[in-house]
Amino acid sequence: MPNAKIAIKKEKKQYIKELGREVTVSKPAQYYIADTSKDFHCTDGIISKSDLAKKSTAAKSSKGKEYSIFAASFTDDYRRIKRLAQIIPLKDIAAIMAGTGVGPESKVIDSGTGSGAVSIFLARHVKEVITYDINDEHIEIAKENAKELGITNISFNKSDIKDGIKEKDADLFVLDIPEPWAAINTLDKALKIGGFVVSYSPTIPQTADFVNAIKGLEQFMHIKTIEILERKWEIDGRKVRPKGQEIGHSGFLTFMRKIK
Repeated sequence: MPNAKIAIKKEKKQYIKELGREVTVSKPAQYYIADTSKDFHCTDGIISKSDLAKKSTAAKSSKGKEYSIFAASFTDDYRRIKRLAQIIPLKDIAAIMAGTGVGPESKVIDSGTGSGAVSIFLARHVKEVITYDINDEHIEIAKENAKELGITNISFNKSDIKDGIKEKDADLFVLDIPEPWAAINTLDKALKIGGFVVSYSPTIPQTADFVNAIKGLEQFMHIKTIEILERKWEIDGRKVRPKGQEIGHSGFLTFMRKIK
């Protein structure tokens, strides 16, 4: 992954007089090239390893198709991580970061680890992440993903957070577990005053049970529960419309804050 490259070909259109309209003569394409030490084969032929070795370049495939080639970014690499269960998507991770304001001096606790998606993304922006899971396979995959992305400030732990943890004074506690209400005592002891809890649940009954369990406690304040829906749009000249797809549900985010 550290030397991976992105190869992108833009869509090309041409006006055909006989048809009286533009037609697509070259469809867009994007490739993630993990191994740049050898030629890359794709539907447009071959992109040579000599072109891939350059810092950034405009290159032609063996079939004469033009590609822009440049180094993969962290987000490009991140999208390639190994996955087990469904991960919290980037749109929701962005909301967690924006809603809690975590930064370079922040201490974050994450449970459960899963494939490490949340821990890895947050670790790139905060001081340290301590993550917990009860599944050995999850932890090993998460460790592998972190190593591939060069993330070193995550501590991986096998433990059930409902039984308590040793960490204190955390700025943020992220919960992605089936019964978040069962971790309330752990949250109370691990968070500093002013620290945030963000619980991610795929169903609204889970979300409601967590909110109702914690709202009555004087040391916590319920800030908001949200669902973020993402809809892609097609823009082609004056043709502007939503793409023909459903607005996908990912999960519900509940934001709480420890105030006492």
